[in-house]
Parts: sequence; structure tokens; C-alpha cells
Amino acid sequence: MFSIFKKKFFLQDLLEGAVDIHNHILPGIDDGASEIKDSLALIDKFGELGVKNFIATPHVMNDYYPNTPETINNALSKLKEALHNSGKNDINIKAAAEYMMDHSFMELMENEDLLCLNQNLVLVEMSYFQPPINLNEILFKLQTKKYKPVLAHPERYAYFHSKKLEKYHELKQRGCSFQLNILSLIGHYGSNIQEVALMLLDNDMIDFIGSDTHQLRHLEKLSTAKISEKRFNTLKPIIENTKHAFMPAFSS
Repeated sequence: MFSIFKKKFFLQDLLEGAVDIHNHILPGIDDGASEIKDSLALIDKFGELGVKNFIATPHVMNDYYPNTPETINNALSKLKEALHNSGKNDINIKAAAEYMMDHSFMELMENEDLLCLNQNLVLVEMSYFQPPINLNEILFKLQTKKYKPVLAHPERYAYFHSKKLEKYHELKQRGCSFQLNILSLIGHYGSNIQEVALMLLDNDMIDFIGSDTHQLRHLEKLSTAKISEKRFNTLKPIIENTKHAFMPAFSS
């Protein structure tokens, strides 16, 4: 007799040795970790999940978080020093940024080098209320500057949902890679976002996985989350691809 219950797998079983390319663990510069102790607590919890490789991506938003390479690298240096003093010498960490594609982003591209995830891959995001009116111009400018945009959490932009995958295909054609928030798969941001996340996953549109961790509760959810065997097997190569693409960043 066949069981009517499908086997579930712990999501954290996929994370051993993974590279988290989207998180807010640098202290005191955005809406993530407030202090060094918060950063260390997050890294300890990540360690319980098997994750010890991090590309920290603090927000760069002109109006709210006007971070610069200097402020970001200063926070990184403080965290690295704290890790060393705590004997946590098995942690790989470097800094990039999550850039809001707002009115000041074009100026940033003109005036300074962007902090990339690796080589020329740059993490970008949009407002949750509406896309930039000059989105196509921004994407074109990025590519003329030899950057490759990685769009953070595409599943969370509700204004794209009504047209199903049409807008996502257009963004792909314009050279965007997609980074899925792993918490989207378990309904953390709501059922509509979960549905779109699964749709993007099932249509082979996701390139990379990240946690977008801001707080311990995000990691606590991951530590107990379960997914179907189908989702488990779909996610595994994407997590491996993320690791393959970004582990070299720690030796560059």
C-alpha cells in the first residue's frame, strides 16, 4: 500500500558548505546586524546550518543607507577582527553590496567602481512598490560598463506577478541573472511570493540562491523548514552552482 504522505526533506541539509551571497551581517550600517555581537550571533547560527562562506551585501540606498566602499569595508574589517579574536578562523567573508536601482545609482556607476559579488557580477534590487521608470536604461548602462546584474529576490516584486513570467523573461533577455531568497520557498514573505518563487524555480529561471538574512529569526526558520523531494532535488544544483560561481571570490 502506498503512503498518501510524500516524504519531506530538511532544507538545511542542502546548505552544508554553501556560499551565502546575499545577507546583512555586517554590523551597524543597514537594517541587518546592529552591532558586532549580532554579527557574530548570526555567523554562529549559520555555522549550525553548515554555512561558513559569506559575501556580505549591505544595502546601498541614497535616502536610507548611503553606504560607500569605505563604510562597507570598515564594517568588514571590524567584523574580521572580531572573528579572529573569537577564534573563528574557519570563516570566509568578503564584502559586496546590494544596490537599489534608484535615481542615484546611475551616478554611482559613473563615479566609482561598484562592489561586486565576484568579478563583474553586481547585486541589484528594486523598490517593492514600483520598478524604476528608467529600468531598461539602468540595465543597459550596467552592461556598457561591463557589469553583469544579478537581480535580488525577483519573486518579491509583486508588480511583475500579474503577467506571470512575461516580465521575468524580458529581464532575462536583458542580461539579468536571478537570485532567489531561500525563505521565499517556505512562505516567509507570503503565499503569493512563495507561488511565484516556485514558478520561477520550476521554469529553470533561478541562477543563484541567497538567504537575505537580517535577523536570527530568519535562520531559525531555515533550521526547521522542510520541502518536498522534488523541490529538494531542484534546489541542489542551484546551490552547487552558487558555490561554484562564488567560492573563487575568496581567493581573489
